[in-house]
Amino acid sequence: MPFGLFDLWLYFAAALDLGFALVASGHAILFKRDVRATIAWVGLIWLVPFVGAGLYVWLGINRIQRRARSRRARRPDAKSVSIREPGISPEQAGSFGSEHANLLSLVKLVGEVTRKPLLAGNQIEPLIDGDQAFPAMLAAIDAAAQSISLSTYIFDHDQVGERFVAALEQAVARRVEVRVLIDDMGARYSWPRITRTLRHTAVTWTTFMPPVIPWRFQHTNLRTHRKILVVDGQVGFTGGLNIREGHCLAMNPRFPVRDIHFRVRGPVVSQMQDVFTDDWAYCTGEILEGNRWFPDIAPQGSALARGLPDGPDEDFESFRMTLFGALASAESSILIVTPYFLPDAALITALNVAAMRGLAVDIVLPQRNNISLVQWAATAQLWQIVERGCRVWFSPPPFDHTKLMVVDDLAVFVGSSNWDPRSLRLNFEFNLECYDRNLACALNELARAKIGGARQVSLAELNGRSLPVRMRDGIARLCSPYL
Repeated sequence: MPFGLFDLWLYFAAALDLGFALVASGHAILFKRDVRATIAWVGLIWLVPFVGAGLYVWLGINRIQRRARSRRARRPDAKSVSIREPGISPEQAGSFGSEHANLLSLVKLVGEVTRKPLLAGNQIEPLIDGDQAFPAMLAAIDAAAQSISLSTYIFDHDQVGERFVAALEQAVARRVEVRVLIDDMGARYSWPRITRTLRHTAVTWTTFMPPVIPWRFQHTNLRTHRKILVVDGQVGFTGGLNIREGHCLAMNPRFPVRDIHFRVRGPVVSQMQDVFTDDWAYCTGEILEGNRWFPDIAPQGSALARGLPDGPDEDFESFRMTLFGALASAESSILIVTPYFLPDAALITALNVAAMRGLAVDIVLPQRNNISLVQWAATAQLWQIVERGCRVWFSPPPFDHTKLMVVDDLAVFVGSSNWDPRSLRLNFEFNLECYDRNLACALNELARAKIGGARQVSLAELNGRSLPVRMRDGIARLCSPYL
């Protein structure tokens, strides 16, 4: 049979696929951190011609590069406290006392991870649900005189969303500089989107990495989950609350969601502003600087605190490393409240080791998750920690979106991160590391109240699930890297 154009095309396609596969698999081998992910990607690249390499280019390569930090470090009027050395002062070390000297290693670890200093003189106040948090946030916006920076994952077009838009419009009318950053995916949770309303206002806003441009499709899996509001560079709000009426239980929403947000005063607010301005510069190219955004901040309280950004960029796995440090340095107790609990094998081992060392390890999860697949996958893993002595509690409805961790009744971690692969590897998150006995006591009381109304999950209960349910949960667990 004579050699024709079709045969030539086949040889050309085979050679082209071979080239793509070699380059893509070589990149995965050189740059992927997780061996299992590397094996999976290389297998897909070679087993599915063209498509495997295309998917790797689309989803497997992190192209996010953050340039705002280097810009800020070069500007002559940089006043951010975040550019100081991240060590701990003798005065700060002394405030831990001998009974909590074990936590100094945790302070050092987080300083090495974040390259940010631990700052004294902060006040961190818990605000329960949207019923307390939203009025406080709106009052701060109404009192703004210089600047407002707001970053959120979900910004719904509902009664609460409209109140925030109205307050931001009024601030602009008072000649306050306003910047609003909404995750593009999170803006799609309601219809019509809040962005349609914002287009008709004078508020300066943008969305985080919209995945509608073909060459940015690779970012559909990398979202900003941060919740940051900073007013006049002096007062901040952060935690787990999105802007939606479901968080206002007094409004009797169709899908009520419990959560805790935090009002922050003191020097650490500047670190919150740092994170926002980095994100804003990345999305818009605008550098926010000067006293309007970074004023001098006087001490406001007794808490030592530090901002802890996390994301698939320079801050990759910073919160995951912090969790390992907290679990390893704890000496008496670990209290965790989280809505989504899908720890990997290493974190499961760390939790088990803590429990086997004799620590009281309590983990509070919602009895009924808002995402069934996540609940099934989480349940499939619980036996691994319950059998080693960790106590798991299911809190009754409404769904509890609270995210906090208290270690040895002193160290507190609050913010937007969940205990799942999406938060720990894919999302851009923001948390606060705090050392304050009063704050730890208040959060312990809130968590113990949740435990008081919860039921403890036993190993017998987990093992007693029917075979079909266990199979369902086990299959769901296979999806945990993507949940």
